[in-house]
Amino acid sequence: MRFRRHIPPVREWNLPTLDALGARRWGLALLGALLGGYLTAYLVLFPAPLLHGHGVVPRVLGLSLQEASDQLKKAGLQLQEGGGEAHPTAPQGTIVWQDPPPGVSAPAGLRVTLVSSEGPPKIPVPDVAGLDGDLARRLIAAAGLTAAQVESVQAAAPPGIVMLTRPAATSVLSPGAPVTVVVSRGAPTIPVPGLLGMSQADARTRLELDGLELGTVARRRTSDASPGIVVGQKPAAGTLAAPGTVVDIVVARSP
Repeated sequence: MRFRRHIPPVREWNLPTLDALGARRWGLALLGALLGGYLTAYLVLFPAPLLHGHGVVPRVLGLSLQEASDQLKKAGLQLQEGGGEAHPTAPQGTIVWQDPPPGVSAPAGLRVTLVSSEGPPKIPVPDVAGLDGDLARRLIAAAGLTAAQVESVQAAAPPGIVMLTRPAATSVLSPGAPVTVVVSRGAPTIPVPGLLGMSQADARTRLELDGLELGTVARRRTSDASPGIVVGQKPAAGTLAAPGTVVDIVVARSP
């Protein structure tokens, strides 16, 4: 036995219809979707210049000046050096700024301005002369430098007072650079004894007893003193000297 299912003709189907306004909305929505997809692919997924004869500015940040120049030449652009500026982290010589920025459409031959890093900002040596040595070292460290060494000199200032720094105050250094602090040991207090008329051995002994040292011994022919007797000295007798000061003498020799 066969069964036949009655299917009405297509013209008799009751299908939903779109009025003119609905059809227009659907058409605009479809067109918008197509345009959005095209622009997404064109500008985001596969970026390309919008105008014929235009290129895209490459990203050269972080490259060396030579590497950046090569990248710009490949893109048909030209390099315009914009000098350098301090940068806290970028190594010296690397590009830290470009104009126009990366990804911008640009005509062939456009000049791209590049600014390279000069390294971390320079720090001036603080002026700590006249301050206590410990305070001076703390101020140098607070400025971002290192008080690497302390030297002392005889000076009229009280002991422990800073006389100068090396490099000098206001000198510009890289962060963490060493600075030598020179402090006073106090004013010279030892009078140089008179050595004229003494033998060379006695002169040495006298100097050592006073905290001084015998320096150069020169000899000079003279008839005014016996050979071996001191006939000259430098510094002169009575000069105030620091401990350990070297005193040179002249000893008579046979005519």
